[in-house]
Amino acid sequence: MSSRSHDLSCPICHEIFTDPVVLSCSHSFCRACLQDWWRVKTTLECPFCKRKSSKRDPPRNLALKNLCEAFLQEEKEQKASAAGSEHLCRLHSEKLKIFCLDHQEPVCLVCRDSKTHVNHRFRPIDEAAQDHREELQKSLKPLQEKLTLLQQFKGNCDQTVKVIGVQAQETEQQIREQIQKLHLFLQQEEKVRVAALRNEEEQKTQMMRKKMAALSTDIAALSVTIRAAEKELRAEDISFLQNYKTAVRRVQQHHIQDDPEPISGALIDVVKHLGNLTYNIWKKMKQIVSYSPLLLDPNTADPELIVSDDLSGVRSGEKRRQLPSNPERTKFSCSVLGSEGFSSGAHSWSVDVGKNQDWELGVLGQDLQMNGRLQSQLWRILFSEGTFTAFSASEHEKVLPVKKMAKKIRVLLDFDRGKLSFSDYDTDTNIHTFTHNFTNTLFPYIYTENPLPLKILPVKVTVTVEKHI
Repeated sequence: MSSRSHDLSCPICHEIFTDPVVLSCSHSFCRACLQDWWRVKTTLECPFCKRKSSKRDPPRNLALKNLCEAFLQEEKEQKASAAGSEHLCRLHSEKLKIFCLDHQEPVCLVCRDSKTHVNHRFRPIDEAAQDHREELQKSLKPLQEKLTLLQQFKGNCDQTVKVIGVQAQETEQQIREQIQKLHLFLQQEEKVRVAALRNEEEQKTQMMRKKMAALSTDIAALSVTIRAAEKELRAEDISFLQNYKTAVRRVQQHHIQDDPEPISGALIDVVKHLGNLTYNIWKKMKQIVSYSPLLLDPNTADPELIVSDDLSGVRSGEKRRQLPSNPERTKFSCSVLGSEGFSSGAHSWSVDVGKNQDWELGVLGQDLQMNGRLQSQLWRILFSEGTFTAFSASEHEKVLPVKKMAKKIRVLLDFDRGKLSFSDYDTDTNIHTFTHNFTNTLFPYIYTENPLPLKILPVKVTVTVEKHI
């Protein structure tokens, strides 16, 4: 590449600028390249100097556009002048004017009348070039779409790595705050648990980095193939047709690649490190501990919810950071799931709703195919504006005849008998009972849009754990 063409090349695609735009930092890029770059980024920043841009649609660089067009016109004229001597038949030194469809090669008029091409089919050069360009463009489109998918997936991986680091830092801080209360004997316990966290962070970070490296390799390979094919598409007809077979073969070699699959379990397993932490330490120290029968999984929580450090409470708050699209996160707004699902047996947990005026409690199962569409398997009671309401996928919403506001709600799931009951914890008065033949794993479900927390009540801990049912 000449120094002049280098000066007129986009820093992203390294080709001559196409519809160049200029940022406030004075750096210029192809409009399409810049939009593709920003599509996988969380901020509008300059790809070169990282300075933030205040405009999503920056102004066109007309002076640079005119220079690029003049340069391309000059190159085109130089190639045209050289083409007269280059594009001649090697056998007859005649101009290559037609294309043999049987041999898939440009030929001259003498070749057409020779024995080699008896009964062959021919097309004018321009028609054959157009047909083959369309065929190559059609083959190229899936690669371009896959490149976009890989770039978006890599962007999500980048965000996942950042969240892993933040989660690890926050989890370490919470571990230290709890362990510091237990003094000297717990120092070794602290070291063991932090080491386990760091080991998981390292393993999952390395896993994501390997995935990202593989994606970068695939993206680079696809980019090279696409740029090579696009370069062939811009070539003169004869040069294009002479290199057509190689270009198609190179493009088709990438069609066999599978699309990337979402990485389940990529985030830090916060529950493993913080779940029932004081209870597990109590088994060694036999001091006063608190045990929660239900732990909330922050990896399932809506971004606007804040899960407490001990994973037993949740409240609404401001969205603190951009979270990745991990498969575990619930699709229901303002909700969070329990860390453990139930597919058999009887299970009970109680929730202190306090003065919270807007909440839902229940269980959520896997979506099922019903009447040709996916139906969410959710059973819950709702308290809003002083009224209790019950709702499920199999029953219509109905107002419950509850006159006294309950401050604590007990939830009892008897999976085998097909019953889900809600009652007033203090008076043991039944609020509502669902009956259903449960078939898949059910996860505890909590919804709130209120800054007042909902808190899972701890159970009494003795030598063994007693679950009040």
